[in-house]
Amino acid sequence: MSLPVTYSHHVFAPHTWRALMQHGPSAEFLSRRQELAETGVFLLLIMPSMALSFLAVGQGRLPFSLAAVATVLRDVGLVALILLLLSRDRQTVAAIGWVRRGAGREIAWGIVLSAPVLVGMSALAAALRAAGLSGPRSSASGLLPAPTPGEVLLAVALVAVVAVAEETIFRGYLILRSASVLRSRPWAVVLSSAVFSVGHGYEGGAGVLTVGTTGLVFAVVYLWRRSLLAPIVMHFSVDLVGIVLVPLLPR
Repeated sequence: MSLPVTYSHHVFAPHTWRALMQHGPSAEFLSRRQELAETGVFLLLIMPSMALSFLAVGQGRLPFSLAAVATVLRDVGLVALILLLLSRDRQTVAAIGWVRRGAGREIAWGIVLSAPVLVGMSALAAALRAAGLSGPRSSASGLLPAPTPGEVLLAVALVAVVAVAEETIFRGYLILRSASVLRSRPWAVVLSSAVFSVGHGYEGGAGVLTVGTTGLVFAVVYLWRRSLLAPIVMHFSVDLVGIVLVPLLPR
């Protein structure tokens, strides 16, 4: 997926968080009521389908190919909605972390940070399961690709789209809007990570907490690097290992 990107040196300047997120000389501040309504509608669109992961998705009745295509279409649609809302509000994609500067450096940071994130996720998930929290349901194996070239390629494409789309949705857009509505960047990060974790109910209690914690790490890296590129690379690496590589290992 390719998105047009622009960059302004004012991104994440040390002013108010709301002022930070406005870009372009013609951009106008949204009223808090408008922002609250926009955020509420956006959450209404994504939360029901994500909450179903605790029930429907865990049944493992959908073939992987159908689940993958449905996920790609949903995520592409949500990113398109985000672009439409940004355009309506006269904001560029730089407002949600899509910036050109230092792309190679940001990708390198993402690669370097992927290994410790993977190790930390595994250790945290194991500790939570040892503490008695539930792990992935056995039927969740239906969400993994079969070891055939076609399904493996589809899985790689799925992982790539999900990494770009979900970082745009949860780290970029949701933090942008909820920080302005809540008047708090830390609470915006917590909210985006909590919403992010809800869609992984099929992974059990340990998985949900692990994903939520990983979302917090992605958010911190996003705010630190002032770009979505490093979190996208980290997200891609995590899902590539969990969804594509590990299932291909001999049992």
